[in-house]
Amino acid sequence: MNKEKVAILTDSGADVPETIKDKFDIKVIPLKIIFKDGEYIDKLNITAEEVYKRMSKEIPKTSLPDGEMIKGIFDEIKSEGYEKVIAITISSGLSGTNNMVRIVAEDYKDLDVFVLDTKNIGIGSGLSAVEAAFQVDQGIPFDEIKANLQKGIEKAKVYFHVPTLEYLQKGGRIGLVQSVLGNVMNLKPIITCNDEGIYHTVAKVRGKAKSVNKTIELVEKYAAKSNKYNLAVAYGGETALEEAKSVREVLKKKLPKFEHFFFDQVSPALGVHTGPGLIGIGVQLLDD
Repeated sequence: MNKEKVAILTDSGADVPETIKDKFDIKVIPLKIIFKDGEYIDKLNITAEEVYKRMSKEIPKTSLPDGEMIKGIFDEIKSEGYEKVIAITISSGLSGTNNMVRIVAEDYKDLDVFVLDTKNIGIGSGLSAVEAAFQVDQGIPFDEIKANLQKGIEKAKVYFHVPTLEYLQKGGRIGLVQSVLGNVMNLKPIITCNDEGIYHTVAKVRGKAKSVNKTIELVEKYAAKSNKYNLAVAYGGETALEEAKSVREVLKKKLPKFEHFFFDQVSPALGVHTGPGLIGIGVQLLDD
C-alpha cells in the first residue's frame, strides 16, 4: 500500500529482476553502451547476447545517462502523481551515475528525492531496490525506509566468478583486483565490492570449477550470519546459463532459509566490463 506516493528509481546496472520491476513499477535509468557504429541504450535496443557476440571484434565503452534523460524520468514520475522518490544506484566508486542523479535531484524542486549509493554493483545493488519496493508496498514511512536502506548497504553482497580479467582491465574497472599472474597460472579471481564500493579480490582459485565452488562457499559463509536472506544468481550470456542453473540448485539445498530467490542475466552494460561466462551470486541479509 503506497500511501505516501513514493516512486522507486534505479539504474540498469543494478539488474533489478524484471518481475519485481514490473510488479512495483520501478523506474530505470538506462546506462549507455558505445560501439564505433553508435550509442545503444542498455537493455532497450541492445541485448547482453548481442554485446557478447560483438566483443570478439570490438570492446565497447559504457557511459552515464545524461542529466536531461534523468530529468525526463523525474518529470515522468511527477506526472504520474508521485511526490517522493527513492533513487538507488550502483556504487559511486564504479560509476558516476550516483553523482549525476544526485546533481539532477538537487535542482529538481517538485519531488522529495532520496539518493542511495549502494556501494555495490549488479544484483548486489538491485537487492536494495527490491527491499525498497517491498517496504514502500508495506506502507512503511518514507523516512523509516531511508534509514532502513542506509543500514542495509552493508547487508548485501555480490560475489563474481569471471573467466578472465581482460574486460575489467580494458574497461578501466579493475579497481583493486590484481591481474598480472592470473591468466598465466589459470588463477580465477572471485571479486566483490569493498566498503568503498570498489572491486577487490576476495579469493584466487586455480581452475573454473573450483572458483565457482569457492564463490558458493563465500556466499554460504556470509549468509550464515542471518536466519533469513534473499539470494540471486546472475549469469553472463548463454554460455553461462546451464552452469548458473546448477549453481542455483546447489544454493537452494545449501541455503534453504531464503525468502526470495532471483535468477537473471546481467545487464549488457555490466557485461561489457565482465565479459561472457560470468557467474555472480547476490546475497542480502534480512535480520535486524
